[in-house]
Amino acid sequence: MKALPSTSSKAPVKFRMPTADNLVPIRLDIEIDGHRFRDAFTWNPSDPDSEVVIFAKRTVKDLKLPPAFVMQIAQSIQTQLTDFRSYEGQDMYTGEKIVPIKLDLRVNHTLIKDQFLWDLNNFDSDPEEFARTFCKDLGIKDPEVGPAVAFAIREQLYEVMFSLFI
Repeated sequence: MKALPSTSSKAPVKFRMPTADNLVPIRLDIEIDGHRFRDAFTWNPSDPDSEVVIFAKRTVKDLKLPPAFVMQIAQSIQTQLTDFRSYEGQDMYTGEKIVPIKLDLRVNHTLIKDQFLWDLNNFDSDPEEFARTFCKDLGIKDPEVGPAVAFAIREQLYEVMFSLFI
């Protein structure tokens, strides 16, 4: 990860994810008529809202889910994006903010337990790059582990960023 100078603790910055890409972690857990759909992924909040419905339709078609899932998936994504956008552009004072990130994941046959510090003022940091390096350093070959690690980092950063407003 690149070491860059931190933002001044006295000057506000506009709310965004403290990462190179301003991606929002989205988590879905929907059950309809005995069918369950669970997924976790990131979404670019700058994408047009029309993309949400297209994504939901494609997901339902690809996974052969009942049509009722289209609106539930789209609504859940839209709600999470609306929550994020309600803070976007607001002034945020992070100061010198280093936060602990804790990983406790099971992906297929791989168990990940680790913790490390993340600088909220380093907007060039990249959870996906970190996850790739993490997996390489530990010799993890499962291609699903890296994205799960990156998502877990983004999800925790998202929670920390929202807590700065409370």
